[in-house]
Amino acid sequence: MSEDPLKTLSDLASDAHARIQTTHQHINPVVEVRRGMRDAGIPADVMTIDCLRTRRRITLILHDEQPGTLLYQFVTIEDEVGNDFQQMALGDMTATKLFDWIEEYFG
Repeated sequence: MSEDPLKTLSDLASDAHARIQTTHQHINPVVEVRRGMRDAGIPADVMTIDCLRTRRRITLILHDEQPGTLLYQFVTIEDEVGNDFQQMALGDMTATKLFDWIEEYFG
């Protein structure tokens, strides 16, 4: 695993995205890394994975104060972000798990 957690997460998301596009063209997720939290002084990186067709979003956060932990949430694009995040070890995240989340939540 890379020393840069955002690169690790980006690589996993890229792999999951490529698999989704070949097996579920109707989902066509949009993956974006957002700098808004860092720009606002919050030491965290945010990645969103959106499905424009269903208006659903998976939000993934890497917070500097919780190294090695991935915070995540399933919301709608309109709701953006709620207060209740689940968490897991970043090392437990795989491209297959992201693929499964995208397939199940957006499909």
